[in-house]
Amino acid sequence: MFFDESQTKRYVRHFSLKEIGFQGQKKLLSSKVLVIGAGGLGSPAIMYLAAAGVGTIGIADFDDVDLSNLQRQIIHQTKNIGLKKTKSAEITAKSINPDVKIILHEYLLNPDNIMDIISEYDFILDCTDRFEVKFLINDACVIAQKPYSHAGVVRFEGQAMTYVPGQGPCLRCLMEEVPHDAVTCREAGVVGAAVGVLGSVQALEAIKYLIGKGQLLSGKIFSFDGLSMNVRVHNIPNSDPACAVCGRTPSIKSLSDNITDYQVQSCMIGGDEK
Repeated sequence: MFFDESQTKRYVRHFSLKEIGFQGQKKLLSSKVLVIGAGGLGSPAIMYLAAAGVGTIGIADFDDVDLSNLQRQIIHQTKNIGLKKTKSAEITAKSINPDVKIILHEYLLNPDNIMDIISEYDFILDCTDRFEVKFLINDACVIAQKPYSHAGVVRFEGQAMTYVPGQGPCLRCLMEEVPHDAVTCREAGVVGAAVGVLGSVQALEAIKYLIGKGQLLSGKIFSFDGLSMNVRVHNIPNSDPACAVCGRTPSIKSLSDNITDYQVQSCMIGGDEK
């Protein structure tokens, strides 16, 4: 791959890194990352992936930009209120790096279409807010053997983990089913800067995976508390042998095996709720 004059200048700071250099940048430019949710988490993730020169970025969301989103969803602007979040995110991503190809998935995420969507991508980012959708993404990625980054934020706190096939637990290893007492950002509130921290972590995990450098959050949970500024990484190196989707005798071998866990009304995939 030949870098033109503009690309040479754009990625010069990457070329200076021994972990990336010319070969690593070529890997990024030839890679495809899917970001599910163009909200609080997806905003910084998409922007940093575009800036880094990830060649193809898929953006999956079905929501429109609302005024209440702008407190934390920094990829959107006031002038784009009413636009689809996917389109608004594309405008910003292309303004950062016009060389990046953006693919928009402007339809509902469900068990019937998610496998086809993720099949075209090298790495998946779960930037959604609802546990029903998070379990759907987790199960689909495990079944399809796709690596992905999970993150969640509420109030000032958040956590992230990365699933790589055969290298550690999946989300269902840690939680067997959708928590009945789970709260959303709409109910409990959220600080935009905290969401930015976790979305940036997800983008970094994707970049490290694509260039094959560094230690991923595989078999680990990254926890962040913005009020106390405590940051911890908990080691959970082993998958649960009894896990319903990645265990020794999985009961979920296809998404149709556990449809009730994914039954959120219309299965919206916004980055966080209005």
